[in-house]
Amino acid sequence: MMDALAALHFQRPLWLLLLVAALAIAFIEHHRADTVGRWRQVIDPALLKYLLVDNGPVSRVTPNAVLLIAWLLGTIAVAGPAWQLEPSPFADAKPPVVVILKITPSMTTQDLAPTRLDRARQKLADLLALRDGASSGLIAYSGSSHLVLPPTQDSAIVLNLAKALAPEIMPLEGDDLPGAVAMAQRVLAGNAHGGSILVMADTVSNEATAKLSGVTTFPVTLLAMLPPELDSAGLSDAARALDASIIATTPDQADVKALASRLDRAGRAAGVAGEGAHWREAGYWLTPIFALLVLLWFRRGWVLA
Repeated sequence: MMDALAALHFQRPLWLLLLVAALAIAFIEHHRADTVGRWRQVIDPALLKYLLVDNGPVSRVTPNAVLLIAWLLGTIAVAGPAWQLEPSPFADAKPPVVVILKITPSMTTQDLAPTRLDRARQKLADLLALRDGASSGLIAYSGSSHLVLPPTQDSAIVLNLAKALAPEIMPLEGDDLPGAVAMAQRVLAGNAHGGSILVMADTVSNEATAKLSGVTTFPVTLLAMLPPELDSAGLSDAARALDASIIATTPDQADVKALASRLDRAGRAAGVAGEGAHWREAGYWLTPIFALLVLLWFRRGWVLA
């Protein structure tokens, strides 16, 4: 109890100035309505009591009193009294990820059954299942980069569009990974909750690697769509240029679990608005009392003096 009193504060304290106005108006109105007090100034008190007409007991529950109490309660409620911290509903929200998927003839190689591209789609499905509720976007690239889908929580749409991608529909052959990463940077730049970039590719050309430095400020993770025995020097060079982590593909879900853990950890923006604990306002508890006071105004004969 003492801790709650010590933590009590108001979220919008300037509204409390209305309390001063309410008390001032009530004081003025009380003196204006005190006709007996004004007669005492001109008539002897001993005589005045015989001149006054006794109308019986006067109710203390007057419209003015109810109005004053309602004003005071409403002002306190609007000022936002708070004394209890509660976690934000967004504190545990997973940050979004933009998946960059390479769509080139090399991704149709069958050393990762059924193909590297199909395996990438399978890994993507497993990843989205582990990060259920998180937003995911999709960019496809070969010789040019294309935004397939901005970040969305609908994993089914992401997977359906990923299944429809094939080298035959890409307009240019080549390796435009720098353009794809720059596009992902623009997509995530407008997101207040941070985010990260996941590249699913088998190789990166030297020309593309030379253009990767400084392309993005968001954390990047590379999933190597290659058998472990094949040389991934091109991907390693690209990872160094992007200051990224590289994860090797595994036959089980170990790679996907590592990906999910890294994306959840690295993609979270520091100091994001809305994260962490916040004060829970308690002004709404005064609403029932306020409503009961309003009901009194429906009593017959109630008018402001």
